[in-house]
Amino acid sequence: METNPNDANPDFMLSLARGLAIIEAFEDRPDGVTVADISERTGLSRAAVRRALITLKILGYATSAGSIYRLTGRILRIGFSYLSSQPLSILAAPVLEDISNSIHESSSLSILDGDEILYLARSATKRVMGIGLRVGSRLPAYCSSMGRVLLAHLPEEKITEYLERVELKPLTTRTITDPVVLQAELRKIRQQGFALVDEEMEQGLRSIAVPVSKRDGQIVAAINSGIHTSRASATDLIDRILPALQRGAEAIQCSLA
Repeated sequence: METNPNDANPDFMLSLARGLAIIEAFEDRPDGVTVADISERTGLSRAAVRRALITLKILGYATSAGSIYRLTGRILRIGFSYLSSQPLSILAAPVLEDISNSIHESSSLSILDGDEILYLARSATKRVMGIGLRVGSRLPAYCSSMGRVLLAHLPEEKITEYLERVELKPLTTRTITDPVVLQAELRKIRQQGFALVDEEMEQGLRSIAVPVSKRDGQIVAAINSGIHTSRASATDLIDRILPALQRGAEAIQCSLA
């Protein structure tokens, strides 16, 4: 486990930090984990991991079979506590459903969380990506349509910091990996008011997104729709999907304080 600068803070609860790190270590391990697995992932001692897992099990957040531990459905309470405290996820749900019904495609809402986007709400009509997207899913901001919309509306110095910090990995042959080119694309997005990503996140996927703002103009989220290239051209997305997303963004804005 990496050293946390908050360790020196007398109010910092190290045991809680370790417990959260252990919970996060279950990610992408559907077959469960062992004490050794989590110890390796977190850098914590096996003894500390074992005590934390036993505590999670006693509280009903984990179960075990032999040496294999798995999280239980009770762990979702932590995530739902966050989602239920976010009015965006509640306000967006019916709007996204209306969008999906009108365009007959999936639509989603996300926020910028660190260097990634975090899905807060989604109305899925069909699966268009190789990975299954759901509330709580994360994607890189630099090559996703919602991520680019949100990055584009950051202050210039924040965009520069992001581009200096993040490795722009090519997820397809069309992914923008040149920071200078991406910065120019973000300026274009900010000016035109939407982002169109054409097979940069995944081969065969086109996606278009618009920002969602409060009444004071502050950008708080983005909504998008992703469509397989066989069903819509880039022009189709702009002509048919973009207006529906813009109406949805306005509807959410009217509901925000």
